[in-house]
Amino acid sequence: MSTIEVVVPRLGESVIEVTLTRWLRNEGEQVEGEEALVEIATDKVDSEIPSPVSGKLIKKLFREGDVIPVGKVFAIIESAGEAVKSEEPPVVKAQPPLAGDDKNEEQTTVKVTEEKHADEPAGSRYYSPLVRNIAHQEGISFKELDVIPGTGKDDRLTKQDLLNYLAERKSGVKGPDDKQPAVSGEQPGQLFVAGEDRIVEMDRVRQLIASHMVRSVQTSPHVTSFIEVDMSRIVVWRDKNKDTFQKKYNEKLTFTPMFIEAIAKSVRDFPMVNVSVDGTKILIHSLVNIGMAVALPGNNLIVPVVRNAGNMNLLGITKAVNDLANRARINKLVPDEISGGTISITNLGSFGTLMGTPIINQPQTAIVAVGAIKKRPVVIETPEGDLIGIKPMMICSLTFDHRVIDGSLGGQFLGRFAQYLEQFDTTQNI
Repeated sequence: MSTIEVVVPRLGESVIEVTLTRWLRNEGEQVEGEEALVEIATDKVDSEIPSPVSGKLIKKLFREGDVIPVGKVFAIIESAGEAVKSEEPPVVKAQPPLAGDDKNEEQTTVKVTEEKHADEPAGSRYYSPLVRNIAHQEGISFKELDVIPGTGKDDRLTKQDLLNYLAERKSGVKGPDDKQPAVSGEQPGQLFVAGEDRIVEMDRVRQLIASHMVRSVQTSPHVTSFIEVDMSRIVVWRDKNKDTFQKKYNEKLTFTPMFIEAIAKSVRDFPMVNVSVDGTKILIHSLVNIGMAVALPGNNLIVPVVRNAGNMNLLGITKAVNDLANRARINKLVPDEISGGTISITNLGSFGTLMGTPIINQPQTAIVAVGAIKKRPVVIETPEGDLIGIKPMMICSLTFDHRVIDGSLGGQFLGRFAQYLEQFDTTQNI
């Protein structure tokens, strides 16, 4: 028998530590190779760490709620194979380069600095980025954090410790910084709870979404323009090819890849929409990395990124879209796959919504929303005169950052996007 040290793998360039949220196996239990050992959380995405071998879990080195650096040994497994000591943390496999990627082509990205409190820790107590972010969202100072009891290793304050404290504070229990007695009656910001009402705590993902949305609205002056699109050519082409595509690739052919292709072509024509803002500087991105909003179980969402979509054909985009969407729904994305987007799309039509005004995904400056495709009577212009006909129509919108994108540019981009959809090449094969 031999012992194998299991380490926290690299999860992306920006991730230096993880929070162990749940052990999936107990000491003394058998585990299979590639079977999930623990659930972890970063400030971007939740994930699992699998066992590298089959064997018995003989030692847990960390508790739930502990923050563990990347590369640190967190478990020991007894196996029938040769003894292994991890010298280098294994890399969590990302997707292979997408069709059309140029390995020598570099992409300039915006460096997003972590938000900090106005004050700094007075003592030597360590707070993880996750705890800091929650504290920042809730307006908790380091002085207040310092007096909250921690249950983590070396009395470290865990996420659950902080959430428990917040729940107690919201329920009226006196906190460390409370100096005034509670005043009876409803206070500003206080929830009114009736007999059958329930109060539930936001999960970690919803808290991150809430913080991101508020920060985006506070950062960018949002403007939304709308346009109506005749989807006749795309609807006919998809109906003709979807069954063949399913049989050939065992994947669904949806409208989303066609929308992404049209966005990539429109960005090529109007590159100043594919930008980010850094103070008074405008960063024009060389690649078109399109984030697509994916609804998750539990009423949350995530935005994986189709990288270098401008250099991909429709087949490559379709495969990338299906892969990212499928892995997003089963929580198998890695952090690098939900970062680095330069422009986004949200498909409201999948839920029957006709139109919408989405919030920009910072630090991007534009997001496209597409609504439901509905058959409607429309005016058809012909040389012989106008007619009334039935067409599959779609309303789409562009929400943009008015600091750098004016109505003229936004309107031209949206018009070109509609043009590419209406002039879709129905002779192509996929």
